[in-house]
Amino acid sequence: MSAPPLGERGPLLEALCELVERAGELVLEVYGTDFAVADKGPGDHLTEADRRANAFLCAALAERFPGVPVVAEESAPASYRGFAGAEAAFFVDPLDGTSEFVARNGEFVVMVGLAERGRAAAGAIYAPTRGLAWAGAPGFGAYERERGGTARPLGVSGALRLSEAKLVVSRSRRSERLEGALAALGAAEVRPLGSSGLKAAEVARGGADACVQLGRSGSLWDLCAPDALVTAAGGRYTDAAGAPIAYDREGLEHASGIIVSNGRLHEALVSALAGR
Repeated sequence: MSAPPLGERGPLLEALCELVERAGELVLEVYGTDFAVADKGPGDHLTEADRRANAFLCAALAERFPGVPVVAEESAPASYRGFAGAEAAFFVDPLDGTSEFVARNGEFVVMVGLAERGRAAAGAIYAPTRGLAWAGAPGFGAYERERGGTARPLGVSGALRLSEAKLVVSRSRRSERLEGALAALGAAEVRPLGSSGLKAAEVARGGADACVQLGRSGSLWDLCAPDALVTAAGGRYTDAAGAPIAYDREGLEHASGIIVSNGRLHEALVSALAGR
């Protein structure tokens, strides 16, 4: 299959959806086995599913979009050296929510995001256990579809007040600092959910009004596709101070928190979390 030009958002999103869905098949193959688990660091797991999906996506993106750097979680840094100076770059999380994969609760996704000139420009997220894909590009729009099904447009919720807001938060990365912040927000509902991609999809489809995380919030491959999706659906995706995420920097770790919202609640969230 020939690759569409990056600027043709509709065909680009279709191509990315196809790739994350195919990678999702590889992930499910491993999920159905008695797989081994290695640790890259405290609470940072690695499985054969991560490796297989990473290898497939990197090879497929390199073939279809030659010359565009591919910044992938399980790849050697040398393979994407200099990406920050490129006009565009792909960010790949081959298995977002590996802890949930290991726990076998189904809350994990495959994600590919595209950044252009340092901003999230397109993204596709696939939940293998649900058979659902979400894709979007700012200025183009966002949609959800079952594999092989018809795309349905996505749009964020209309909630206007924190007191009526439904929040989704990390299932596995809960600190005392975050718990204190959540109490201060006074939201109507706080629901734990694995995978940054799944939480972003909940906000993009209006199933939740916002998501917050303080401090260390993953790496750029955890953020790019969700950022593009939520923004395309009419929401906002920033750091905890309300600044947009920059993807044209060599430092991949993101340590300044994230606020994901329907847009209407964003400033109130930034204000309520200031100094926390």
